[in-house]
Amino acid sequence: MIVLGVDVGGTFTDFVLADLEKQELTIHKTSSTPANPAIGVVNGLKAICEKAGIRTDDIDSLFHGTTVGTNAMLEHDGTVTGMITNAGFRDVLHIGRHQRPQHYSIMQDLPWQNRPLIRRRHRQTVAGRLDAAGQELIPLDEAALRSAARTLLEQGVEAVLVGFLFSYVNPAHEQRAAQILREEMPDVFVTTSSDVAPQFREFERFTTGAMSAFIGPKVRRYITQLQEELTAQGLKGELRVMTSSGGVATPEMIAQKPASTLLSGLVAGVRGGAWVGSHIGANRLITLDIGGTSADIGIVMDGRLTEADARSASIAGFPVMLPMIDIHTIGAGGGSIAHVDRGGAFRVGPESAGADPGPAAYGKGGERPTVTDANLLLGRLAAENFLGGDMKLDVEAARRVITTLADQLGRTPEETAEGALTVLNSNMANAIRSRTVQKGIDPRDFMLSGFGGAGPLHAAEVAGMLGVRRVLIPPHPGITSAMGLLTADLEYHALRTAFAVKGAVDHARLTGLFDNMEAELNGIFDRDGVPDAKRRMLREGDLRYVGQGYELKIDMPDGVLDDAALEQVWQDFHDRHRAEYGHAFEASPIEIVTIKVRGLGDVDKLGTPPEISVTGDATPVGQGRCVFRIAEELQTFDTPYYDRASLPVGHNMDGPAILLQTDSTTVVPPGWRFHVDKFANVLMTREEA
Repeated sequence: MIVLGVDVGGTFTDFVLADLEKQELTIHKTSSTPANPAIGVVNGLKAICEKAGIRTDDIDSLFHGTTVGTNAMLEHDGTVTGMITNAGFRDVLHIGRHQRPQHYSIMQDLPWQNRPLIRRRHRQTVAGRLDAAGQELIPLDEAALRSAARTLLEQGVEAVLVGFLFSYVNPAHEQRAAQILREEMPDVFVTTSSDVAPQFREFERFTTGAMSAFIGPKVRRYITQLQEELTAQGLKGELRVMTSSGGVATPEMIAQKPASTLLSGLVAGVRGGAWVGSHIGANRLITLDIGGTSADIGIVMDGRLTEADARSASIAGFPVMLPMIDIHTIGAGGGSIAHVDRGGAFRVGPESAGADPGPAAYGKGGERPTVTDANLLLGRLAAENFLGGDMKLDVEAARRVITTLADQLGRTPEETAEGALTVLNSNMANAIRSRTVQKGIDPRDFMLSGFGGAGPLHAAEVAGMLGVRRVLIPPHPGITSAMGLLTADLEYHALRTAFAVKGAVDHARLTGLFDNMEAELNGIFDRDGVPDAKRRMLREGDLRYVGQGYELKIDMPDGVLDDAALEQVWQDFHDRHRAEYGHAFEASPIEIVTIKVRGLGDVDKLGTPPEISVTGDATPVGQGRCVFRIAEELQTFDTPYYDRASLPVGHNMDGPAILLQTDSTTVVPPGWRFHVDKFANVLMTREEA
């Protein structure tokens, strides 16, 4: 069994080819092609097959992470989208919940008002109404619906959302409206809010549906084109696409639910970090994926990827009601620009120099100081051995742009460069605190895993700021996201809004809803050809105390949900509420709001990493003068450079040290020890303060 993981980034597209039987890995990186990402995928496919000595048709499965949907949302570059909704509710998408994201600002940035996914002139209303129980109050006006469809066609819309009140209880009106729209507008992408997110809270449900319509044509075109290109290259294996929940889906499912890919390109990194950590017993992990422009932060709690809740799940400021891994992204990377803002404050990022012209050190005409320039000036990058020697860095260019900024600040170039790294590292540490300390989680109980092209450069110093004493650097940091793609199962979700209060639960109804959802998912697995023995169904519920505004996710037992089974559910909710908020209301009634089933279909994937057996002494391949801050003073150290691949297994060595490899550079600061384990991971530990 040969599988290929392909992760498309803004600068590079990463490939990992794995022969699962022989436990052999082949890695490759190629330049991304933002105008058409499929071109970069095809170019890399040819190259890695040639490198591995195989044919394209030898590949059994290709797993893919894409940022097409993500970028469309972040850049607000989707399609012209229309909406059909109930008469009188045209402005639900605009009104929202009257929330003020910035409580004391007079310049509120409300994306649903300032840059709406569906402009008001493209929102059409029709008569038709259901009550809260799903009973019809007013019949759907089909003639008005057909007229609205013609109006939207004249306006040039490419996608349409159908969003009606109470469709999460009874989707009949939405389904009929979608049927009519597909008759009247056969070339337009049509979706319904009940198909995308069948949950209560109409603003969030409509907004999530609007996202699906907004990015739907782009995602569908990309996946279709990619399939065609891969087939033309002789690929006969199955294509699987990473979803925001951490699983993979078929192209058919992605075409139906394009919004499921909103975090596709980010989740793979967290999965890759979790997979590496699982084989060394690190079941509590902070993943820090740093690229050229951004840093993505994920939390692995007791071996499980932490999921976003209803309060925090969002993309580009828009709320999302979809299963999503909790990933926090900030503008912090190797290309982040150091500058003085209009108020005189020293800032690093979020603006990035990108790949073109990139940092000054790249020698492509960059004239603004970046984090990469700072690392080079401080000796933390080897100018003659960058990217395994494939690229030379211009030390003088880096010094020139850093010196210009230093003169502006009245500091030395070294102080300025180190200050830039401190600011960047502080930004990342604060972002991690927002996902740990602010949620009652002590980061000191975790190991930090740094990967991505720039992750190993900063991981130890970020960990030090958090009081984290253990750092894990995977064997191939630059392609860890691509490896994460090869660790995922097929994953589909079904959910229903239930509204069942403790003491008045209709056990038969609740059990029946779960059974219906499992039958729905089994139908999808039948379509995908997943054998019964490779299917798993996991039940979950969103619970709250009666009267609360948001819910907590709790695992639900299999089988009949009688009083005995639910008693453990109630207690689990109290315990989770106490852990999340510091208290619980044991005497208060509990309400089951939404119930969910996560269907998993086992696929062939990466197993235990291959072991290495490098012996002998650690011999430096060079030496440089590296600058570090020790006890609030800058100190210069004669620092050995090691070829990471030649480091012996199990030997403990003291920092400072610089570890070189093709896809990244690892910095071991003074006060840290490191060794290579049998899986080729670099493990760093910090000395007692």
